[in-house]
Amino acid sequence: MPGERPFELSQEELETRIEEMVSATFDDLSSEFLLMPSGTAFVRYPEFQAAYEALKRSTGGFKNLSTETVKSALQENSLVLGVLRSVLGLTAPEWAELARTELGSDITQGAARGIDKDCKTIDYYQKLIARNTAIKTIERIDALIRVAIQYIEKGAPPEQDGVIHRMAKFDTTFGLESLEHAVRENVPYAVLLYERYLGRPFATHRDAVSELVGEVMENAVEQRLREAGVSYRKTGRAERIPGFGQAPDFCIPDEINPVVIIEAKITSDDGTARDKVTRMKELDTQRNKHVNEGKPHYEVVACIDGRGFRQRRADMHDLLLRLNGKVFTATSLDRLISNTRISEFVSR
Repeated sequence: MPGERPFELSQEELETRIEEMVSATFDDLSSEFLLMPSGTAFVRYPEFQAAYEALKRSTGGFKNLSTETVKSALQENSLVLGVLRSVLGLTAPEWAELARTELGSDITQGAARGIDKDCKTIDYYQKLIARNTAIKTIERIDALIRVAIQYIEKGAPPEQDGVIHRMAKFDTTFGLESLEHAVRENVPYAVLLYERYLGRPFATHRDAVSELVGEVMENAVEQRLREAGVSYRKTGRAERIPGFGQAPDFCIPDEINPVVIIEAKITSDDGTARDKVTRMKELDTQRNKHVNEGKPHYEVVACIDGRGFRQRRADMHDLLLRLNGKVFTATSLDRLISNTRISEFVSR
């Protein structure tokens, strides 16, 4: 019957139509890499542009790029540090390494990441200046500013065969002359810097919210459980639960006497998908062990999405059979409760 999904079939039907059901599951998987959680620290373009304009004003269109003019801009908007890093085209740890090697700064990569994150708060630098206990951080920021100016003024060295210098960009190749040209001419320079700030683009932000990507599916499952008034226990990251070698993401109604356990995962990488499928199979193995020990049988349910799961057909074939077809995607999640024993706990 067209439109059927593996979780709607008996085990016998599933085994007979397994290849059809693998294809149906693959068709439901979405390419989630186009959507990312914004999190609480994502810098939107208007915010970045405001910081760029603050630095541009303070430096007279980058004609007077000095420690004093940059710090003046920082007093107005702390994200100026992010703009300056984008001109360099470096990551925060790379910028810290320049400050360590060139100026002998004691700034660590971790400290640089922390400053890069904190400067997204517009008055971060103002508050640092107001605090007597922040002297070390202010010194490290000064070192970052000084080494940035040093490298921007120098520009790129002459080309060498076989290598490309990181400063050989249109806005830094010839030092301040290149930078002033980028600012002066009809180049959407703030837009370019914003894309560079995000990285590849959005790569920097994607790395920062990698853990939140997985929570998108967990949140979707939790929303449906709440709306249905289902009793459940959501486990914490790396939490240990007695009787489980690895804890599932959800136990329904609880972990003491589970009737359904759910593992919720999203991935766009085939290697990561393989590891996550292995994890789900291990939950099935644990379930069978519990049954052999005389404990009540419970359902193991997988809620997955992302193109990574589409890459290994044999893995999906095995997973569907092991979990009796109880594999749901973002597309079919609206049928999760009605097609599992979760329906026994609906109270709304």
